[in-house]
Amino acid sequence: MKVVFRVDASFQIGTGHVMRCLTLAEELKKLGHEVIFISRKLKGHLCDLIRQLGYEVYCLPYQNKTRNHCDTKHAQWLETSWEIDAQQTTEIIDTHIKRIDWLIVDHYALDRKWESQLKKYSRGMMVIDDLADREHLCDILLDQNYYLNFRNRYKYLVPLDCKLLLGPKYALLRDEFIELRKELRHKEDNNIRNVMVFFGGSDPTNETLRTLYALNELEYREVNIDVVVGVSNPRKDEIKRYCHRFSHVTFHCGVNYMARLMQQADVAICAGGTITWERYCMGLPAILISVAYNQIEICQALTELGIDYYLGTSETVDRSDIINAFYKFQRGDISLQISSTKALEMVDGLGKYRVVNELLKC
Repeated sequence: MKVVFRVDASFQIGTGHVMRCLTLAEELKKLGHEVIFISRKLKGHLCDLIRQLGYEVYCLPYQNKTRNHCDTKHAQWLETSWEIDAQQTTEIIDTHIKRIDWLIVDHYALDRKWESQLKKYSRGMMVIDDLADREHLCDILLDQNYYLNFRNRYKYLVPLDCKLLLGPKYALLRDEFIELRKELRHKEDNNIRNVMVFFGGSDPTNETLRTLYALNELEYREVNIDVVVGVSNPRKDEIKRYCHRFSHVTFHCGVNYMARLMQQADVAICAGGTITWERYCMGLPAILISVAYNQIEICQALTELGIDYYLGTSETVDRSDIINAFYKFQRGDISLQISSTKALEMVDGLGKYRVVNELLKC
């Protein structure tokens, strides 16, 4: 098959959309399918990374924030109009790609209008979404997140014959998580010896430094802290300098060993993005801070499951909230063993195989 991904990354969008598409792309490539990316050169784009990983990439030009006249909350993440984006994408397909078996779209700023213009260029279309806030015209819709009403969220937003792949059983995880999951040892006590801090590839709200300032006030200096930032984090040098001031804090940037860090950690302090399902595959509970409005509902739902402890949005959380949450885990008010077991039961790591099988059926 020839599979084309339309996905963007930027300082505003973050890197998670591209990274999960790369996970699916890797599995398709292993099976011998041709994979191509179409991505816009926004500030903080990952076109170079995608190309370094061996994929053909057609880069859409930076449009200097031409307004997108859509009524969806994330419309301006496209930084152009959906009409221009559709035109530029079809030109690339007509000129360079020609035939497509699957067009996979992962973009909060695109909806049914864009999809209706592109559908005729591909035998099938799959949309990856989390928001359920707009209509789609697609054959398959994937939403790997957990919500209390996740089975009904897209009831009136997709065609009746659209195949829905919903919930963490379809979470797109890299091989490293699947392999290291086999080596996990069940936690035997509630002592926190290792903490992992990660707030996505770009961390637009600067949660990493705020969290480090809070952890610096802890009484427990024997706790090791692994700080992970993405290469597109604009404050990575400042964070690195701060980490190097302390012997128990280790700085990591653009890592390809996230699963190993999760395996070593007792608890994470992080956002509620795509890292959630990686953590659950590794049985790692977290103290959560939502850094985008679309994370709030997920964080609340996960707290009700008894796995993570949600503090609130980045605007409302302060240092004392982080410190108090840490002590709740350390005192045993929240059981690390129970939380870890529940997480492992929720995500088995096999989601990408299930998604690929659905693509091969059609």
